[in-house]
Amino acid sequence: MTAQGVLWILLAFLVWSNPGTASLPLVMDSVIQVLAELEQKVPVMEVSLTASAWLLSAQDSGTSNPLHHFLLETPSHKAAELDAHPLSPELQGLMKMVAQHEIRGGQEHGVVLAPDGSTVAVKPLLAGLEAGLQGRRIVNLPLDSPATPWDAEATPPGYRDASPEGTSSSDTEATLPNDKAKSPTTVDRLLAVTLAADLGLTFLQPPQTQSHPGLGTEGCWDQLSDPQIFTLLDPKASMLTMAFLNGALDGALLGDYLSRIPEPWPPLSHLLSQYYGAGVAGDPGFRSNFRRQNGAALTSVSTLAQQVWGTLVLLQRLKPAHTQLQNVSQEQLAQVATYAAKEFTEAFLGCPAIHPRCRWEAAPYRGRPKPLQLPLGFLYVHHTYVPALPCTTFTGCSANMLSMQRFHQDTRGWDDIGYSFVVGSDGYVYEGRGWHWGGAPTLGHNSRGFGVAFVGNYTATLPTEAALRMVREVLPSCASRAGLLRPDYKLLGHRQLVATDCPGDALFGLLRTWPHFTETEN
Repeated sequence: MTAQGVLWILLAFLVWSNPGTASLPLVMDSVIQVLAELEQKVPVMEVSLTASAWLLSAQDSGTSNPLHHFLLETPSHKAAELDAHPLSPELQGLMKMVAQHEIRGGQEHGVVLAPDGSTVAVKPLLAGLEAGLQGRRIVNLPLDSPATPWDAEATPPGYRDASPEGTSSSDTEATLPNDKAKSPTTVDRLLAVTLAADLGLTFLQPPQTQSHPGLGTEGCWDQLSDPQIFTLLDPKASMLTMAFLNGALDGALLGDYLSRIPEPWPPLSHLLSQYYGAGVAGDPGFRSNFRRQNGAALTSVSTLAQQVWGTLVLLQRLKPAHTQLQNVSQEQLAQVATYAAKEFTEAFLGCPAIHPRCRWEAAPYRGRPKPLQLPLGFLYVHHTYVPALPCTTFTGCSANMLSMQRFHQDTRGWDDIGYSFVVGSDGYVYEGRGWHWGGAPTLGHNSRGFGVAFVGNYTATLPTEAALRMVREVLPSCASRAGLLRPDYKLLGHRQLVATDCPGDALFGLLRTWPHFTETEN
């Protein structure tokens, strides 16, 4: 069975299914199991016909996505309803649970827990895979008249081949939209169906309500062993949650990869197993742990702004027209696109991926937290010493966090794990006391700075470059942008404040070469 055929069935689930109750855990491995079963059981011809029927059945019931229908070449003829026999009842229930990305009653639906500890929205992930499998990336926008889908058997009008190997169709020369810029005439369908449409529509606010739409809200699973319910930490979160952005970015990255490699494509179950595992095609840097770094290389602020603008123009011209876009001028669309692209690039791609306390199943804080007076002026660097080895997986880093919390609470008598944040070698930062509660390891100084620890003993060796960059650049830059850390902050090693060898001779020697390092706190 072809990879594209599998995607048609899963995309049909996304637009046709009613919410269900899953008996399988809502984890990425379950989604991969669905893909593997489809790849084994469904003949190629059956897939192309029945999946079309599902999509059009959804359209007739008023639940289709005009953007997907136009850009993903969905068939336009009436067909019979899809028989769900290829999937077991358990897998059918799972796909119904993740069919639509929604927020209801403070809970986020259509998301699953990935092996790296991140939560991922399934719908934008699959849309990106499908866009990548179709190969041709750039589409000419229709005229102001209603756009009609093309014959799926023919070359769609307005398309040209994807960019040559080694370049990205989204990396063409672009500048930020402004009042004098011409309205876009093309759009990259991969970026349109994954990121651009939702970014633009979410940031499209009436002039009197130019409030931040709540980019990247995290949440907590009811349990990690058998996750079923995902509750957002901010009940007023926009649709651009952390899970949605993760799924959209994963879809864009994997779609870009599929659009560049020659056929035959790898089975999608195999591709996702690699991406959410050790790395695609043996590349440990191309996996979900490093989606933000890879996303920053995929697009730029100016390119993404052009794509958001172009996608909003397309949504204005498709029928039925999107209600949010009625009577909105091109100048307004350009402003929205610029703001949305800048916020996404700086506040999401430019910030570290931080697992919240609930993700590593932290024990409750003992006593009453001491609030910090922000912004702070110092960053204090530690190594954990014990655990002595770097943690390279979510399972290992989470176990380390719990072990350190127990030691700090039960042996040292502290109210909680002492550090503000802990940096693993798995691409993630783990929330300790966080941005708002005072830490514990630097007696007499905890109210003045954030304590950040690398997992491991760095007396003779150094953390990975990715972990070092997180503390040297990414974390402080993001904190300064958010008003949590002063832009002129000073960085010190733990040993400069109390009698200790921490953060280890090798690491401390490196810290002394960093731009914000200072010999004394005053």
